[in-house]
Amino acid sequence: MSLPVVILAGGLATRLWPITERIPKALVPVAGRPFAVHQLELLRRHGLLDIILLVGYLGEMVRDELGDGSRWGVRLQYVFDGPDPLGTGGAIRRALPHIGDPFFVLYGDSYLECDYTAVERVFHDTGRKGLMTVYRNDDRWGHSNVLFAGGQIVRYDKVHRSPDMRHIDYGLGVFRHSAFTNQANDYAFDLATVYQELLAGHELGGFEVPTRFYEIGSPQGLEETRAYLARKEAPVR
Repeated sequence: MSLPVVILAGGLATRLWPITERIPKALVPVAGRPFAVHQLELLRRHGLLDIILLVGYLGEMVRDELGDGSRWGVRLQYVFDGPDPLGTGGAIRRALPHIGDPFFVLYGDSYLECDYTAVERVFHDTGRKGLMTVYRNDDRWGHSNVLFAGGQIVRYDKVHRSPDMRHIDYGLGVFRHSAFTNQANDYAFDLATVYQELLAGHELGGFEVPTRFYEIGSPQGLEETRAYLARKEAPVR
């Protein structure tokens, strides 16, 4: 039985303004459809059917557009941030009562074509509280922020990077609920904090993904993703 998937979709997406002044990032048109629809269809193809959307900014629009997910063969739940932004980690911590244990996490602006079954298997094999997927990026798409060696994450830091960091956080994680219990509920913190705490406690596994990620978090990323999905979904002649 596949794990539930948490999608972090509550941010303001200020880098995409003015596009996201009136619509949330999840609903930004990409290749003729809201971006979130591409995510849902990708997850369904991998057998991942239980999806929890953590929403905040304009979250009602996301719920109204996607409904219960049945149009795409998935089951959707929604958990709203509340009056104060909680950050990526705080939003997950608050939503734990609605999430199975363990669970996948991915960002609401990421399109990740990888072997989800293999990621889940490696996570279970490690017996650890969390797992981070990484990609050998060499600063091509964003700044590399992970030192990955011998199949292990040695160091992860989005702020203090070093030349020996060749990999980047791919954007897909797996967690047990216990990975978040050190943090208070309704307290704002970033998911990176959880990754770093797990790494310090030898509770973070790693999985290297061989194919690049696509994202719509920046204008350049949005255009690349639009072009990629338009090619991918073009009819074969």
